[in-house]
Amino acid sequence: MKYLVWGTEGPGFASPEEAVDLLENLVLPSFEMLLKLEAENKIVAGGLPVGERAFVFIVDASSHEEVDRLVRSIPLWGLLNWEVVPLMTFEGRAAVDREALDQLKASVQ
Repeated sequence: MKYLVWGTEGPGFASPEEAVDLLENLVLPSFEMLLKLEAENKIVAGGLPVGERAFVFIVDASSHEEVDRLVRSIPLWGLLNWEVVPLMTFEGRAAVDREALDQLKASVQ
């Protein structure tokens, strides 16, 4: 199952010292983790909206719990607002719509 994940409203920096701390201990380790997940094909697509402090990616996982664990393991997890949306496949939605169409056609005949 695929999930669309947004991590938004990343932290700003109040001072150069804070910037060094956040970049070294949270931001860059988060990028390293996301790159590793991408190499393992757990993240199948993603990136950063240009000019924003945000992450957007698609996770391939077997359960909601797996995605929850994955997102919570990202070093920046506690500093971002997260939204996770399960995605229905095109094939799955087409099957539902075909069934609805068949029912509609039967009701108008």
